[in-house]
Amino acid sequence: MAAAAKLLSGASDVTLLAHVNPDADALGSALALGRALRGRGARVRVSFGHPGAVPRSLQVLDTDGLIVPADEVPAAPPLLVVCDAGSLQRLGALAGRVRATIDAGGSVLNIDHHVANPRFGTHHVIDETAVATVLLVLRLLDELGAPLDLPIARCLYAGLVTDSGRFRRAQASTHLVAARLLEAGVEPDELTRSLMDTHPFAWLPMLSGVLGQAGLEPAAAQGLGLVHAVVRLAESEPVRSEELDSVIDILRTTAEAEVAVVLKEIAADRWSVSLRADRRVDVGKAANLCGGGGHRLAAGFTADGSAEDVLESVRAALEQAPLLE
Repeated sequence: MAAAAKLLSGASDVTLLAHVNPDADALGSALALGRALRGRGARVRVSFGHPGAVPRSLQVLDTDGLIVPADEVPAAPPLLVVCDAGSLQRLGALAGRVRATIDAGGSVLNIDHHVANPRFGTHHVIDETAVATVLLVLRLLDELGAPLDLPIARCLYAGLVTDSGRFRRAQASTHLVAARLLEAGVEPDELTRSLMDTHPFAWLPMLSGVLGQAGLEPAAAQGLGLVHAVVRLAESEPVRSEELDSVIDILRTTAEAEVAVVLKEIAADRWSVSLRADRRVDVGKAANLCGGGGHRLAAGFTADGSAEDVLESVRAALEQAPLLE
């Protein structure tokens, strides 16, 4: 942490990257750290590889206009900070910036909490026990002596409330951090509602159609049960991509299934796959077997082929996944 703070304290030009389809933890981490560095006089830009626009629910976090399109990211920034990306693949079209920066003599700071992170940077702040990457960013801000103002606190709280599952996976220390952010002025009800509890009307018929075709396999996932749903391109067209992320949160409430899986079609026969477990199956290892990664209870990957082929690969991976205590 001290080495990372020293690296950042002397930086005059910093590029911060979130993973593709950024969530509140990834983008909140990048924007919070970016705002602090800009306050220290650095030139700052924040970006991500896909999609081309900031998810609407997260636009409120970019109070300083730090986000730039992916094609405006320098080919080899002098200092690149990667936030919440468990692998290079999670950077999408911007993944090549990591190697280009290192080859040009620059530095890459990798800040993350995913257990399978391969440590692709020149500097690393990685703690797989942290419930969210924003917790590591806050520690880094404290190391830098940066003030915790309201815009920064809002970014950090957004990542904390979402990645902790509305504090369901929180530790005592997590709540202490949340209290600190509330003391900085965060309005939890207003922010959480905009992040997690607001959808356009078109979301309702989409959700109805998708859940109406969901499948339950009690014998799958080593006999612990699998529930799955498929979101095809035609069904997803009326809503923003971020609206689709909430499907798995509803699917995972199925009492008869330990594991929930959602296949989202992102192109013809190309899928973004999300996996969630209740408490017994390490879906992070299952996702690794399918070319992805993540946490023990929340993970994902991308795959090509028919929906049934992808589901079959998920079934096979779940049979090999370790069981948790």
